[in-house]
Amino acid sequence: MTGENADGGNADGNSEGVVRRERFSSGPARSFLSSLEADARIFEADLEVDRAHVVMLAERGIIEPTVAGDILTALDAIEVEGHENLPDGEDVHEAIETAVIEQVGPDGGKMHTARSRNDEVATCIRYRLREDVLSAIETTLALRETLLEVADEHAETTMPGYTHLQPAQPITVGHWALSYENAVRRDTARLLDAYGRINQSPLGGAAFAGTTFDIDRERTADLLGFDSVLENSMDASSSRDFLLETTQTLSTHATTLSGLAEDVIIFANRGFVSLSDDYSSTSSIMPQKKNPDTLELVRAVAGDAAGEVQGLTTTLKGLPRAYNRDLQRATTHAWEAVDAVRDAAEVTAGAVATADWNEAELADEAGAGFSTATGVADLLAANGLPFRTAHEVVARAAEADTDDEFEAVEAAAAEVLGEPLESYVDPAAVEAALDPAESVASRDSKGGPAPSTVRDQLESGRQALEADREEFDDLEDRLASAHALLRQEVGAYV
Repeated sequence: MTGENADGGNADGNSEGVVRRERFSSGPARSFLSSLEADARIFEADLEVDRAHVVMLAERGIIEPTVAGDILTALDAIEVEGHENLPDGEDVHEAIETAVIEQVGPDGGKMHTARSRNDEVATCIRYRLREDVLSAIETTLALRETLLEVADEHAETTMPGYTHLQPAQPITVGHWALSYENAVRRDTARLLDAYGRINQSPLGGAAFAGTTFDIDRERTADLLGFDSVLENSMDASSSRDFLLETTQTLSTHATTLSGLAEDVIIFANRGFVSLSDDYSSTSSIMPQKKNPDTLELVRAVAGDAAGEVQGLTTTLKGLPRAYNRDLQRATTHAWEAVDAVRDAAEVTAGAVATADWNEAELADEAGAGFSTATGVADLLAANGLPFRTAHEVVARAAEADTDDEFEAVEAAAAEVLGEPLESYVDPAAVEAALDPAESVASRDSKGGPAPSTVRDQLESGRQALEADREEFDDLEDRLASAHALLRQEVGAYV
């Protein structure tokens, strides 16, 4: 993918092969070298980069205003015709330039003055990728909102908590949902950080060694909505660390989504939650089945994203400065990752938002496996027993062959302590600690599962979501303003 090719200098040739001389314009490898079909993704980006560059060239007196107007008019016509009607070429950049020359004549080749396809494609990739990353960020915001809504609705809904997939301690559905909201919040932050490093302009770096023309790199950066210019021309044209960072960040997010999907799949298996039919399917042969297929695919996306990271890392790891044709294969990994992970996040949010939690079943299972044992041990420790001694009492109780947990604790206390349980603690307090709802309510340390602390976490989660929404909206507004500015400047020539 993405239109990356060997060095391209100033073009003033004819419409047949505006970049390659005849010696290099044919042969069995031409189709292997071409990325034109894959470049549909950056077609609009290339047109915008062309427009900004032509406007800057005219402003600097490098090309005549009338030539700039002719080129910009041709670019508008090419946009209307669409990528599918471009002439043949090695990539979208050559094809667009060829189409401009076909309409304008040899002066159309002036659009390539003071740049290379190396800095051009690097700019197009960043231009398009930042839009895709914003879209991915938007899905994380939607997922966080869904998880906050679930946590709010189920702040008091007790459920079993697990370690090693074994009943461990009772928690609430709200506490579980917030654990994933916190993780997705960090995923949002990582994507926002990556966006900042994507949104830097390579344009003007040329092949890698700059240009002799008196260009204004800051001007084209402003017209295209970039925050800044990548200063070093070699770094600007050749570096793809922003692709790797973005793909790694998406892989991290996909891992978060996979864990969330796995939990819901297990909960559905145990009857704790029922997924909407919109996010389920049935068997082709067993009509009674309701399968969580969408979430199983979400799990698989984590593997896909990890594979894209590995593929991209392997492509980049041995490349010397500056440009190498290997980079043509690099960008596909980022496109594949962002599309898959964004879709997975959207599906996960929908599945969680429409799921029906079985509160009665959750409450029945919240105390399974003597999951309140830790609370009883804490109670004994709070009343003066060394925690390890309290731990031994409760461990003995857990081994007892009885369904009466209070009776088991009494017997274990007498065995381990040599005294009745009431010598150390009020039996009523032990009864309360054995109740899952009471146990949850007592765990009111910061970040704990008690309804009161869940409400505190909800508030901080809402504040963080609002702050990230504002930053997201600001980023979108800045791109929209840059787009309007470029339209205005183009309008002065056409």
